Amino acid sequence: MCCCGDDCQCRPLGFLLGLPFAFVSLLLSLVGVVIWIVGITLSCLCPCCLCVTVIVELALALIKAPFSVMKWFTEKIPC
Repeated sequence: MCCCGDDCQCRPLGFLLGLPFAFVSLLLSLVGVVIWIVGITLSCLCPCCLCVTVIVELALALIKAPFSVMKWFTEKIPC
């Protein structure tokens, strides 16, 4: 029996279990913001450098990490 309706979207246990991992990924996302700023600056200085584009894409993935971690944890725990 689900507490939030029939579609089973509410998973508080998954949310609580995912909080420590989300905190670690939040710290990684802060590192990603710094990498992203440096990468954008370098790509403005030398737009022909393809390795900077890869670094910026990696930084964007790090920035999105907390949301991905919380979504993954809440999907893995049943109602």
